[in-house]
Amino acid sequence: MKSVSGGSLVEGNILKSLISFAFPVLLALFLQAMYGAADLIIVGKFAGTYEQSGVASGSQLFNMITMVITGLTMGVTVFVGDCIGANRPKQAGKGIGAGIAIFAVIAIIITLLIVPFSSALAKAMHAPKEAFEQTSNYIKICGIGTVFITAYNVIGAIFRGIGDSKTPLITVVIACIINIVGDLILVAVFNMGASGAAIATVSAQAISVFVSFYFISKKQLPFSFSKKYITFDSSCVKKILFIGTPIALQELLVQFSFLFIQVVVNSMGVMESAAVGVAEKVCVFLMLVASAYMQSISAFVAQNNGAGNFERSKKSLFYGIKTALVAGFIMGSLAFFGGSLLSSVFSNEIEVIAFAHEYLKAYAIDCLLTAILFCFIGYFNGCGKTIFVMLQGVFGAFCVRIPVVFLMSNIEGATLFHIGLSTPISSVVQIILCLLAYRFYKNKYY
Repeated sequence: MKSVSGGSLVEGNILKSLISFAFPVLLALFLQAMYGAADLIIVGKFAGTYEQSGVASGSQLFNMITMVITGLTMGVTVFVGDCIGANRPKQAGKGIGAGIAIFAVIAIIITLLIVPFSSALAKAMHAPKEAFEQTSNYIKICGIGTVFITAYNVIGAIFRGIGDSKTPLITVVIACIINIVGDLILVAVFNMGASGAAIATVSAQAISVFVSFYFISKKQLPFSFSKKYITFDSSCVKKILFIGTPIALQELLVQFSFLFIQVVVNSMGVMESAAVGVAEKVCVFLMLVASAYMQSISAFVAQNNGAGNFERSKKSLFYGIKTALVAGFIMGSLAFFGGSLLSSVFSNEIEVIAFAHEYLKAYAIDCLLTAILFCFIGYFNGCGKTIFVMLQGVFGAFCVRIPVVFLMSNIEGATLFHIGLSTPISSVVQIILCLLAYRFYKNKYY
């Protein structure tokens, strides 16, 4: 793996190499965030609060599903990458075939669980009665398109596994553009509200899948593949699931904790429901730098540890924290003082904007904390300590975030600021766990 500047990550100026490597990652994450934000922005501007609440609740559910699928596909990425690196193209092809078989079954199961029970899911999420139908419709339509959502992520995992990060970036750009155009046509012109946003999302991912197939047909691929490889080869399936399942489990449980926040807030009213949906989309952008560092430090540390440069790995962690804290301070200030302005991008409703700003004030604190936490997570992933990463994430979600949300919601006069405090409180606990783990692993291994 090379840095963007063309030099190896195991040599040269650490900060320069890290920033150069992180920038394209930041760009890709920004495009993905734009893709996810388009529905809420356009529905908020052209359809109103009830439709926006439906999108906010429905997208939270599908964000959780997508993150779980993405976690599982990491198993395909690692499997294929190992085979390509070991010059075993036939085994790589078998792994891809096994991955296709696994995720075809997963897509069918998810579809069967969601489409017939979309109303039950909306009810379980305590969707406000004014936005119940919109939430149910959004869930049902996205459920029908699960096969495309799954295929979209599997293809991206395969490309990353063969060392091609440009093609997934191109497909993200295409999907983002199509989704925005689709939203404008279906929501702004045809007044289809949340249903139109869901159709645009599914259509964009379907088209990006077909575009990916076109790219595949034009590329000289470094693996052998045949239709007969699409089978549940036991050795391939075991390795893919062994790698991907812990990551998927963490994503499931962590995302569930954020879904729980949406459920609690849905009970407070439709304005609050829409506001949290708006604030969560703003938060994705506020956390972009920290998220980019998390992924980049993982790659940086993995390569340097492989070369035996453990001190360089540790320095990259602290360089990352220092620079991420600068960005975190800027983003936190924007959230605290400019939360209303940021929220107004997604909604025209004064009340929704005010509630969203209230929630974002709590996230302003977390902007600083995630600058530290995400860098540590990237470091531990790069060191291969993914079990610890999973455990601290689950602990933060279920032993801190959810209990704090429950307690805060039962305080008389509780506001969205109080609910939002659950996230920075969880981050503080997780940082403490990371510091303890860093000291333990440093003494034991390095």
